[in-house]
Amino acid sequence: MTGQQLRNSILQMAVQGKLVPQDPNDEPASVLLERIRAEKEQLIKEGKIKKEKNPSVIFRGADNLPYEKVGKNEPVCIADEVPFDIPESWEWVTLKQIAVTALGKTLDKSKNVGEYRPYLCSINVYWTGIDLSTVKQARFEDSELPKYQLNKGDLLICEGGDVGRSAVWDRDEEMYYQNALHRVRFYGNIEPRFFQLLMESYKGAKILDNYSKGMTIKHLVQNSLNSIYFPLPPLAEQRRIVEKIKQLTPYLEKYGSVETTLSNLNLAFPDDLKKSILQYAVQGKLVPQDPADEPASVLLERIHAEKEQLIKAGKIKRDKHESVIFRRDNSYYEISDKNEVCIDDQIPFDIPESWEWTRLGNVLTSTDAGKSPQCEDRFCNKDEAGVIKTTAVQDGYFLPNENKVLPASFTIQKDQLIRKGDLLITRAGPRNRTGVLCVVDVECEKLILSDKTVRLAYIRNNVNPHYLQIALSSPAIQNMVVKAMSGMAESQVNISQSNMKKFLIPIPPLNEQNRIVDKYRTVYSAFINKFEFLL
Repeated sequence: MTGQQLRNSILQMAVQGKLVPQDPNDEPASVLLERIRAEKEQLIKEGKIKKEKNPSVIFRGADNLPYEKVGKNEPVCIADEVPFDIPESWEWVTLKQIAVTALGKTLDKSKNVGEYRPYLCSINVYWTGIDLSTVKQARFEDSELPKYQLNKGDLLICEGGDVGRSAVWDRDEEMYYQNALHRVRFYGNIEPRFFQLLMESYKGAKILDNYSKGMTIKHLVQNSLNSIYFPLPPLAEQRRIVEKIKQLTPYLEKYGSVETTLSNLNLAFPDDLKKSILQYAVQGKLVPQDPADEPASVLLERIHAEKEQLIKAGKIKRDKHESVIFRRDNSYYEISDKNEVCIDDQIPFDIPESWEWTRLGNVLTSTDAGKSPQCEDRFCNKDEAGVIKTTAVQDGYFLPNENKVLPASFTIQKDQLIRKGDLLITRAGPRNRTGVLCVVDVECEKLILSDKTVRLAYIRNNVNPHYLQIALSSPAIQNMVVKAMSGMAESQVNISQSNMKKFLIPIPPLNEQNRIVDKYRTVYSAFINKFEFLL
């Protein structure tokens, strides 16, 4: 439960009479209403307010259900319209029965005259109170001052935007308000902070949604505000509720802060855990080394020899920038194009003696990009051919259904088809979706690569593609991937195939690659399963 959810729950208890006990010595809300009616009658006699044409009275019927009588109309049961049950000493009311509501001044620079005076708008009203850090000024005529001036104890309610957001004006200084706000001025010494809590509760419970109008920007018009049914506790209980919420607020805020921190940790934990395991894996710390394993240097020599055979057979082309990395005097050197260079500054971490550093291109036979012809924007059926979207390549897994159907006129080349065991990488797109890798673990009969995906082709049985995916996804190697991206906008970057081949990766013995892959799957799955269980 979030901090806001907990507060909403407590507010809901408060406005239903479940937060503080009822006191049989309290003057019931019905007496408070009678006193308010008498107060309004006196104000009518004095000409200070107008008499309502069709006054509303809400009462309990013989069946203990709430009824409303409007003017001379017959009483109507409103049991289905009130949102919850209330204690016996409480009453259901509408604002027009217990208060005067009014919208503020409509501001128009071309029409407004008079002296400049401070006024509040929706940006000043928050659930936590009135924010006076930015107070605007507008012209008000002298005749308008009584109409739009705020009195201490007025409740202000946002008419639009964050509909219903409310706060109480609790100052004695001169202040006015504009028409983005409702001003609610209560009769009978009603506690305005209780009704601010009511508005917050109704907002959290989405009750206000039933009264808001507008398709895009919602508004709480005055007639709607005046038609909302509110519970009215005895005056003394209103004050106890306000005081109780005040006492609980520091604890709720502390809970909210702790819960937010914990939630952020929970969200980050799986990702952070994965990164840690990946980094351990590529540093040779996830599984022990076995002296009986064929060292990686022999593996790289064998891969080189097999590539030479493929070049002679005309099946692949020679990489003009193929290099050899070796150790000498505790330093790393690279020979490329007959030039020897120390690359210690490029080596991100230490690796075991039986491992080797190499460029990705040295263990690949080719990098193959696909095509993206004009397609129908729908998934291909069983008998149709399709091109994968970049979203088919997820971090560590493949989604074959993320595709578009190819036009019937498109001729598929054999080397474009995706095969089980292919190692794929996204080469273009948003920054967070570029350089994502996966191994295809399913059969794909009629799916081809898109132009934004690249197959990292390797000599099968000499490299474990899942290890390559792990290595290239590890934090240190991903830093190289990010540096290889070109493009200024976060929404569109690119990695060239030539830059992919330059990625520096650690290569363990083949048997150790297999052990790393198995251990990674076991450890990560075990942690995640336990983590989800704890949640």
